[in-house]
Amino acid sequence: MGKKAKLEGAAPRTSRWAGALLWILAVVLMMTSAVYQRRTGPTYPLRGSVEISGAPQAYKFLRSNNSTHDARVEFPRGTGEIDGRLFFKRYPTSDPFVEVPMAVEEDRLVGLLPAQPPAGKLEYYVQIDGPDGSTRIPADAAENVIIRFKGAVPAGVLVPHILFMFFSMLIGMRAALGALFAPETMRRYAWVALIGMSVGGMILGPIVQKFAFGAFWTGFPFGYDLTDNKTLIMWVVWVVACLIVGRAARRDERPGRLAVVLAAVVMTVVYLIPHSLRGSELDYEQLDGGASPTEAVTTAE
Repeated sequence: MGKKAKLEGAAPRTSRWAGALLWILAVVLMMTSAVYQRRTGPTYPLRGSVEISGAPQAYKFLRSNNSTHDARVEFPRGTGEIDGRLFFKRYPTSDPFVEVPMAVEEDRLVGLLPAQPPAGKLEYYVQIDGPDGSTRIPADAAENVIIRFKGAVPAGVLVPHILFMFFSMLIGMRAALGALFAPETMRRYAWVALIGMSVGGMILGPIVQKFAFGAFWTGFPFGYDLTDNKTLIMWVVWVVACLIVGRAARRDERPGRLAVVLAAVVMTVVYLIPHSLRGSELDYEQLDGGASPTEAVTTAE
Protein backbone atom coordinates (compact mmCIF):
# COMPACT_ATOMS: atom_id res chain seq x y z
CA MET A 1 0.00 0.00 0.00
CA GLY A 2 2.35 2.81 1.29
CA LYS A 3 2.44 5.86 -0.94
CA LYS A 4 -0.02 4.31 -3.34
CA ALA A 5 -2.73 4.12 -0.73
CA LYS A 6 -5.59 6.44 -1.47
CA LEU A 7 -6.55 9.08 1.04
CA GLU A 8 -9.79 8.24 2.77
CA GLY A 9 -12.68 10.22 1.34
CA ALA A 10 -10.73 11.17 -1.81
CA ALA A 11 -11.79 10.50 -5.37
CA PRO A 12 -9.92 9.49 -8.53
CA ARG A 13 -8.11 12.31 -10.33
CA THR A 14 -10.34 14.10 -12.78
CA SER A 15 -9.72 14.18 -16.51
CA ARG A 16 -9.00 17.39 -18.40
CA TRP A 17 -12.50 17.38 -19.84
CA ALA A 18 -14.08 16.89 -16.43
CA GLY A 19 -11.97 19.76 -15.06
CA ALA A 20 -13.09 22.01 -17.91
CA LEU A 21 -16.71 21.10 -17.22
CA LEU A 22 -16.28 22.07 -13.55
CA TRP A 23 -14.86 25.44 -14.61
CA ILE A 24 -17.79 26.05 -16.95
CA LEU A 25 -20.24 25.21 -14.19
CA ALA A 26 -18.39 27.50 -11.78
CA VAL A 27 -18.58 30.38 -14.29
CA VAL A 28 -22.32 29.80 -14.79
CA LEU A 29 -22.96 29.82 -11.04
CA MET A 30 -20.85 32.94 -10.55
CA MET A 31 -22.47 34.84 -13.44
CA THR A 32 -25.97 33.87 -12.29
CA SER A 33 -25.31 35.20 -8.80
CA ALA A 34 -23.63 38.33 -10.17
CA VAL A 35 -26.54 39.15 -12.50
CA TYR A 36 -29.06 38.51 -9.73
CA GLN A 37 -27.25 40.83 -7.34
CA ARG A 38 -26.79 43.46 -10.05
CA ARG A 39 -30.51 43.51 -10.80
CA THR A 40 -31.72 43.58 -7.21
CA GLY A 41 -31.16 45.80 -4.23
CA PRO A 42 -32.02 49.39 -3.35
CA THR A 43 -29.43 51.04 -5.64
CA TYR A 44 -30.38 49.33 -8.91
CA PRO A 45 -32.33 51.73 -11.21
CA LEU A 46 -36.10 51.37 -11.06
CA ARG A 47 -37.37 50.28 -14.47
CA GLY A 48 -40.94 50.13 -15.68
CA SER A 49 -43.40 51.13 -18.35
CA VAL A 50 -46.62 53.16 -18.32
CA GLU A 51 -49.14 54.03 -21.00
CA ILE A 52 -49.20 57.70 -21.94
CA SER A 53 -51.59 58.96 -24.64
CA GLY A 54 -52.25 55.38 -25.72
CA ALA A 55 -48.59 54.42 -26.13
CA PRO A 56 -46.34 52.54 -23.68
CA GLN A 57 -43.37 54.56 -22.40
CA ALA A 58 -40.47 52.79 -20.71
CA TYR A 59 -38.59 54.64 -17.98
CA LYS A 60 -35.53 54.16 -15.80
CA PHE A 61 -35.24 56.13 -12.57
CA LEU A 62 -31.92 56.40 -10.75
CA ARG A 63 -31.60 55.11 -7.19
CA SER A 64 -27.90 55.93 -6.74
CA ASN A 65 -25.86 58.99 -7.67
CA ASN A 66 -22.56 60.67 -6.81
CA SER A 67 -22.70 63.59 -4.39
CA THR A 68 -20.63 65.65 -6.81
CA HIS A 69 -23.60 66.52 -9.03
CA ASP A 70 -27.40 66.62 -9.17
CA ALA A 71 -29.25 63.47 -10.20
CA ARG A 72 -31.13 63.50 -13.51
CA VAL A 73 -34.64 62.09 -13.56
CA GLU A 74 -35.71 61.47 -17.16
CA PHE A 75 -38.92 60.41 -18.83
CA PRO A 76 -39.47 59.91 -22.61
CA ARG A 77 -41.94 62.27 -24.27
CA GLY A 78 -42.83 59.80 -27.01
CA THR A 79 -45.12 61.26 -29.68
CA GLY A 80 -47.53 62.98 -27.32
CA GLU A 81 -47.53 66.52 -25.96
CA ILE A 82 -46.89 65.95 -22.30
CA ASP A 83 -45.49 67.84 -19.36
CA GLY A 84 -43.91 66.52 -16.21
CA ARG A 85 -43.44 67.51 -12.58
CA LEU A 86 -40.88 66.11 -10.19
CA PHE A 87 -41.71 65.85 -6.48
CA PHE A 88 -39.03 65.10 -3.90
CA LYS A 89 -38.10 65.41 -0.22
CA ARG A 90 -35.31 64.29 2.06
CA TYR A 91 -35.58 60.70 3.27
CA PRO A 92 -36.48 59.64 5.90
CA THR A 93 -38.00 62.90 7.12
CA SER A 94 -41.41 64.51 7.54
CA ASP A 95 -40.41 67.32 5.14
CA PRO A 96 -43.09 68.37 2.65
CA PHE A 97 -42.53 67.39 -0.96
CA VAL A 98 -40.90 70.01 -3.18
CA GLU A 99 -42.40 70.35 -6.68
CA VAL A 100 -40.11 71.08 -9.64
CA PRO A 101 -41.29 71.37 -13.27
CA MET A 102 -39.44 69.04 -15.65
CA ALA A 103 -37.71 70.70 -18.59
CA VAL A 104 -37.99 69.53 -22.19
CA GLU A 105 -34.69 68.27 -23.62
CA GLU A 106 -35.15 66.97 -27.15
CA ASP A 107 -37.30 63.83 -26.83
CA ARG A 108 -37.49 63.64 -23.05
CA LEU A 109 -38.54 65.41 -19.89
CA VAL A 110 -35.76 66.06 -17.38
CA GLY A 111 -35.88 67.03 -13.72
CA LEU A 112 -32.93 67.47 -11.35
CA LEU A 113 -32.67 66.18 -7.80
CA PRO A 114 -30.29 68.33 -5.71
CA ALA A 115 -27.09 66.56 -4.72
CA GLN A 116 -26.94 65.43 -1.09
CA PRO A 117 -23.97 64.71 1.19
CA PRO A 118 -22.66 61.12 1.04
CA ALA A 119 -25.26 58.65 2.40
CA GLY A 120 -27.99 61.27 2.02
CA LYS A 121 -31.24 60.06 0.49
CA LEU A 122 -34.15 61.66 -1.35
CA GLU A 123 -37.63 60.24 -1.87
CA TYR A 124 -39.24 61.19 -5.18
CA TYR A 125 -41.95 60.54 -7.74
CA VAL A 126 -42.96 61.95 -11.12
CA GLN A 127 -46.31 63.29 -12.28
CA ILE A 128 -46.86 63.16 -16.05
CA ASP A 129 -49.60 65.44 -17.44
CA GLY A 130 -50.97 64.63 -20.88
CA PRO A 131 -54.15 64.91 -22.98
CA ASP A 132 -55.64 61.94 -21.14
CA GLY A 133 -54.97 63.29 -17.66
CA SER A 134 -52.23 62.84 -15.08
CA THR A 135 -50.19 59.73 -14.38
CA ARG A 136 -48.24 59.27 -11.17
CA ILE A 137 -45.03 57.22 -11.30
CA PRO A 138 -44.80 55.08 -9.24
CA ALA A 139 -48.58 54.76 -9.05
CA ASP A 140 -48.54 53.67 -5.39
CA ALA A 141 -47.61 56.48 -2.99
CA ALA A 142 -46.17 53.87 -0.63
CA GLU A 143 -43.56 52.90 -3.25
CA ASN A 144 -41.88 56.21 -4.02
CA VAL A 145 -38.37 55.99 -5.47
CA ILE A 146 -35.51 56.32 -2.96
CA ILE A 147 -32.17 57.55 -4.25
CA ARG A 148 -28.97 57.47 -2.19
CA PHE A 149 -25.99 59.73 -2.86
CA LYS A 150 -22.39 58.67 -2.34
CA GLY A 151 -18.93 60.07 -2.59
CA ALA A 152 -17.01 59.44 -5.80
CA VAL A 153 -14.88 56.29 -5.60
CA PRO A 154 -11.72 56.30 -7.77
CA ALA A 155 -11.79 53.67 -10.49
CA GLY A 156 -8.36 52.52 -9.32
CA VAL A 157 -9.98 51.34 -6.09
CA LEU A 158 -13.49 50.39 -7.20
CA VAL A 159 -12.58 48.28 -10.23
CA PRO A 160 -10.04 46.06 -8.41
CA HIS A 161 -12.52 45.67 -5.52
CA ILE A 162 -15.23 44.42 -7.87
CA LEU A 163 -12.85 42.20 -9.82
CA PHE A 164 -11.39 40.61 -6.69
CA MET A 165 -14.84 39.93 -5.23
CA PHE A 166 -16.20 38.22 -8.34
CA PHE A 167 -12.90 36.43 -8.93
CA SER A 168 -13.11 35.11 -5.36
CA MET A 169 -16.65 33.94 -5.96
CA LEU A 170 -15.62 32.14 -9.16
CA ILE A 171 -12.70 30.40 -7.46
CA GLY A 172 -14.83 29.63 -4.39
CA MET A 173 -17.44 27.96 -6.60
CA ARG A 174 -14.70 25.99 -8.32
CA ALA A 175 -13.31 24.95 -4.93
CA ALA A 176 -16.74 23.66 -3.86
CA LEU A 177 -17.23 21.75 -7.10
CA GLY A 178 -13.77 20.33 -6.59
CA ALA A 179 -14.71 19.27 -3.06
CA LEU A 180 -17.68 17.41 -4.51
CA PHE A 181 -16.17 15.91 -7.66
CA ALA A 182 -12.38 16.47 -7.69
CA PRO A 183 -11.00 16.68 -4.14
CA GLU A 184 -7.40 16.89 -5.29
CA THR A 185 -8.10 20.41 -6.64
CA MET A 186 -10.16 21.91 -3.82
CA ARG A 187 -7.30 22.86 -1.48
CA ARG A 188 -5.46 25.29 -3.71
CA TYR A 189 -8.68 26.85 -4.96
CA ALA A 190 -10.00 27.32 -1.41
CA TRP A 191 -6.84 29.19 -0.39
CA VAL A 192 -6.88 31.32 -3.55
CA ALA A 193 -10.54 32.20 -2.90
CA LEU A 194 -9.69 33.25 0.66
CA ILE A 195 -6.77 35.41 -0.48
CA GLY A 196 -8.93 37.11 -3.11
CA MET A 197 -11.70 37.66 -0.57
CA SER A 198 -9.22 39.13 1.92
CA VAL A 199 -7.91 41.62 -0.63
CA GLY A 200 -11.24 42.47 -2.27
CA GLY A 201 -13.54 42.38 0.74
CA MET A 202 -11.44 43.09 3.81
CA ILE A 203 -8.89 45.55 2.37
CA LEU A 204 -10.32 47.22 -0.73
CA GLY A 205 -13.92 47.02 0.55
CA PRO A 206 -13.33 49.34 3.53
CA ILE A 207 -11.38 51.75 1.29
CA VAL A 208 -14.35 51.91 -1.10
CA GLN A 209 -16.63 52.48 1.90
CA LYS A 210 -14.40 55.32 3.10
CA PHE A 211 -14.52 57.11 -0.24
CA ALA A 212 -18.28 56.55 -0.65
CA PHE A 213 -19.58 57.26 2.85
CA GLY A 214 -16.71 58.56 4.97
CA ALA A 215 -16.08 55.50 7.16
CA PHE A 216 -13.88 52.45 6.64
CA TRP A 217 -16.16 50.03 8.47
CA THR A 218 -19.75 50.34 9.69
CA GLY A 219 -20.42 46.67 10.38
CA PHE A 220 -19.83 44.59 13.52
CA PRO A 221 -18.83 45.66 16.14
CA PHE A 222 -19.31 49.32 15.18
CA GLY A 223 -22.65 49.18 13.39
CA TYR A 224 -25.19 47.12 11.50
CA ASP A 225 -24.21 47.75 7.87
CA LEU A 226 -25.44 44.60 6.14
CA THR A 227 -22.87 44.71 3.33
CA ASP A 228 -19.98 44.90 5.81
CA ASN A 229 -21.45 42.23 8.06
CA LYS A 230 -22.20 39.73 5.30
CA THR A 231 -18.69 40.24 3.90
CA LEU A 232 -17.25 39.58 7.36
CA ILE A 233 -19.33 36.42 7.79
CA MET A 234 -18.32 35.13 4.37
CA TRP A 235 -14.64 35.81 5.07
CA VAL A 236 -14.69 34.14 8.52
CA VAL A 237 -16.38 31.05 7.09
CA TRP A 238 -13.69 30.72 4.42
CA VAL A 239 -10.96 31.22 7.02
CA VAL A 240 -12.41 28.33 9.01
CA ALA A 241 -12.75 26.19 5.86
CA CYS A 242 -9.12 26.79 4.90
CA LEU A 243 -7.93 25.98 8.41
CA ILE A 244 -9.81 22.68 8.25
CA VAL A 245 -8.52 21.91 4.76
CA GLY A 246 -4.96 22.78 5.71
CA ARG A 247 -2.05 23.22 3.34
CA ALA A 248 -1.32 19.57 2.59
CA ALA A 249 -3.35 16.48 1.74
CA ARG A 250 -4.74 14.61 4.73
CA ARG A 251 -5.63 10.99 5.34
CA ASP A 252 -9.31 11.84 5.70
CA GLU A 253 -10.35 14.66 3.36
CA ARG A 254 -14.03 14.49 4.19
CA PRO A 255 -14.06 17.23 6.89
CA GLY A 256 -12.25 19.59 4.53
CA ARG A 257 -14.55 18.76 1.64
CA LEU A 258 -17.60 19.43 3.79
CA ALA A 259 -16.13 22.69 5.11
CA VAL A 260 -15.42 24.00 1.60
CA VAL A 261 -18.90 23.11 0.36
CA LEU A 262 -20.52 24.82 3.36
CA ALA A 263 -18.32 27.89 2.84
CA ALA A 264 -19.47 28.08 -0.79
CA VAL A 265 -23.10 27.75 0.31
CA VAL A 266 -22.66 30.66 2.73
CA MET A 267 -20.96 32.68 -0.01
CA THR A 268 -23.86 32.01 -2.38
CA VAL A 269 -26.39 33.10 0.24
CA VAL A 270 -24.37 36.27 0.82
CA TYR A 271 -24.38 37.11 -2.88
CA LEU A 272 -28.11 36.46 -3.11
CA ILE A 273 -28.71 39.18 -0.50
CA PRO A 274 -29.26 42.43 -2.45
CA HIS A 275 -26.22 44.68 -2.41
CA SER A 276 -26.35 47.86 -0.26
CA LEU A 277 -29.40 46.67 1.67
CA ARG A 278 -29.44 48.32 5.12
CA GLY A 279 -26.41 50.38 4.18
CA SER A 280 -25.14 53.79 5.29
CA GLU A 281 -27.80 56.48 5.65
CA LEU A 282 -27.56 60.16 6.51
CA ASP A 283 -29.52 61.16 9.61
CA TYR A 284 -30.99 64.54 8.60
CA GLU A 285 -32.16 65.19 12.14
CA GLN A 286 -28.55 65.06 13.36
CA LEU A 287 -27.45 67.11 10.36
CA ASP A 288 -30.05 69.80 11.08
CA GLY A 289 -28.91 69.76 14.71
CA GLY A 290 -25.42 70.87 13.73
CA ALA A 291 -23.59 67.58 13.22
CA SER A 292 -21.23 67.33 10.26
CA PRO A 293 -22.31 65.14 7.33
CA THR A 294 -19.71 62.54 8.33
CA GLU A 295 -20.87 62.46 11.96
CA ALA A 296 -24.52 62.16 10.90
CA VAL A 297 -24.05 58.96 8.89
CA THR A 298 -25.84 55.98 10.46
CA THR A 299 -27.05 52.57 9.29
CA ALA A 300 -30.43 52.28 7.59
CA GLU A 301 -33.09 50.24 9.36
